[in-house]
Amino acid sequence: MRLGASFIAALVMPFFIPSASLADSRNGERIFLNRCAMCHGNDVRGTGPLANKSNPPTPDLTTPEFKKRLLEYPGVIVSSIILRPNGDLIPRTLRENDVHLPAFAWTVKDFRDLNEYLNGMISKAR
Repeated sequence: MRLGASFIAALVMPFFIPSASLADSRNGERIFLNRCAMCHGNDVRGTGPLANKSNPPTPDLTTPEFKKRLLEYPGVIVSSIILRPNGDLIPRTLRENDVHLPAFAWTVKDFRDLNEYLNGMISKAR
């Protein structure tokens, strides 16, 4: 039986909702720069070297629409990583551009840290 994405999100999100007291933004930055910036860019605006090599192109995470989504659904960043609503887009883009990322054993803390870092970057963007 196949579970719906919203049902799975409801099950996993309580474990990934960031807690400011537990999150380490420096670790989140490290993860982002090593695993995400190649598409999203250091500025999270979709300016990385692979941003326009995916279809659709990498989105700007600082847009008013994304900020609104982040407020309405605080776990959107984490759930995007876990549930991959974009299907094979990320692995395919990496493969097609001969980018090989080492395997990464995500922990709950890593998700919190990344979410904390990205929330900070996005909220500071004008």
